[in-house]
Amino acid sequence: MENFKCFDAVVDYNSKILILGSFPSVKSRKINFYYGNKQNRIWKIFEDFYSIKIGDSIENKKAFLLSHHIALWDIVKCSDLVGSSDIKLENSNIEVNDILSFLKKYPNIKTIYCNGKTAYNLTKKHFPTLNIVYLPSTSPANVSFKLDPWINALNKI
Repeated sequence: MENFKCFDAVVDYNSKILILGSFPSVKSRKINFYYGNKQNRIWKIFEDFYSIKIGDSIENKKAFLLSHHIALWDIVKCSDLVGSSDIKLENSNIEVNDILSFLKKYPNIKTIYCNGKTAYNLTKKHFPTLNIVYLPSTSPANVSFKLDPWINALNKI
């Protein structure tokens, strides 16, 4: 079975927060970048909050994130997950990213926000001493999405 790998982190030494997802969806893997499903809410949340048009290009998205001191990464480094289901991800063969070494390398990151329950649960399981904050998943599969926690998080940057 093929093993899929997560994308490289979008980060620099000025990043202040880390938004940690679970693992790239099938649509994200097709475009080779985070939150590639056009129905995912994350890019729209950023555009609305910052009153900016980010656009669809990966370069624009990376530039936006870095200019706003936001790092983006996934907790799962690689997995044999075939689809996009987070439920299946938690039960698949996974390897997690070394978040502790990452935080040592980028010491200005003070807060980790987990995008969704799977990212939160896996991070808590593998790094129980880390102080992390749960945010509702921006996935279109999350029908009970609440915007307020995201706005509160972005206000803290």
